[in-house]
Amino acid sequence: MSEQANHPTILIVDDTPVNIQVLASSMKSSYQIKIATSGAKALEIAGKTPPPDLILLDIMMPEMDGYEVCTRLKQSEATARIPVIFVTAMSEQRDEAKGLALGAVDYITKPFVPELVMARIKNHLELKLYRDNLEQLVQARTRELEVTQEVTIRSMGTLAEYRDPETGGHIKRTQDYVRTLAEHLKEHPRFRAQLNPAAIRLLYKSAPLHDIGKVGVPDQILLKPGKLTDEEFAQMKQHTIYGRDAIANSSADLGAESFLTCAQEIAATHHEKWDGSGYPSGLRGDEIPVSGRLMALADVYDALVSKRVYKPPFPHAKAVAIISEGRGSHFDPDIVDAFLAIAGEFREIALRFADCEEERRNLEDGLTVA
Repeated sequence: MSEQANHPTILIVDDTPVNIQVLASSMKSSYQIKIATSGAKALEIAGKTPPPDLILLDIMMPEMDGYEVCTRLKQSEATARIPVIFVTAMSEQRDEAKGLALGAVDYITKPFVPELVMARIKNHLELKLYRDNLEQLVQARTRELEVTQEVTIRSMGTLAEYRDPETGGHIKRTQDYVRTLAEHLKEHPRFRAQLNPAAIRLLYKSAPLHDIGKVGVPDQILLKPGKLTDEEFAQMKQHTIYGRDAIANSSADLGAESFLTCAQEIAATHHEKWDGSGYPSGLRGDEIPVSGRLMALADVYDALVSKRVYKPPFPHAKAVAIISEGRGSHFDPDIVDAFLAIAGEFREIALRFADCEEERRNLEDGLTVA
């Protein structure tokens, strides 16, 4: 690649050839030059990849003046960030104010001094480079923070999984169930405001912590190969409280809007029921956060189709039938309707992350949705 090919590209937009010649001749040793003699041609060139690094734009042009060109450049995501410098004979302060208000970074009046134009181009290109590098740094740090959050949540969630070795894929499956449900419901009138892309990503990241409180449940209860007594079940139900409080303690220094807030919500409410008969708080209907309602269904489906110390895995069709029966009592009716519409996707997720051959066989055989 030649040295010239590495130089920034300047687009000169002017309908007067002599103006183009003066500008181009003063810049050709330092920059690559592109030329447009009309507003329409300028927009065409600016919209190509790669776009110019900076645009020198005349105002007084036929058909489409420079103000209109600048307006259209700033309205397009592809060209909005290109610095625009007006170079024009219109020297009134109101003309300059209008140009800057449209998004131009500078305003140079004719007759111009080429050295002054070069100095201003250099300054604005350096500012653009600094801004672009800063944004890249912010994006990199943001991604680094997101990865740190994901690792933190996954590590905490694994603690609960270690306590119950027969549910190795439970975390991954329930993550995918919740995301799949949320994606299906994101345009539903009841959920549209809450299930935006950022919220769905947070739900997905937070889901692994729904059972973190099980680390506080004694092994003889958590791993009991049979039905729990009333006293044992009362202790088991405490895992929602343990999880809520553990996450609350971890997130206290991060503020009320921390990334762990959603996880705390899920841990505390994924055993609440639509009719108010759930635990730990007996919430009903919309009192239960959407995150808890989604996790409730995902958790029950996974418990049904998975092998546990106290039960064999159920076929997919039986799990679907049980969840359907819980519509309006255990589960939010609209969430059940969404589940029934995409039950096949749940089955595929369960197959992909099945923990044992018995689970896989039941899922493969249970093709008929009841």
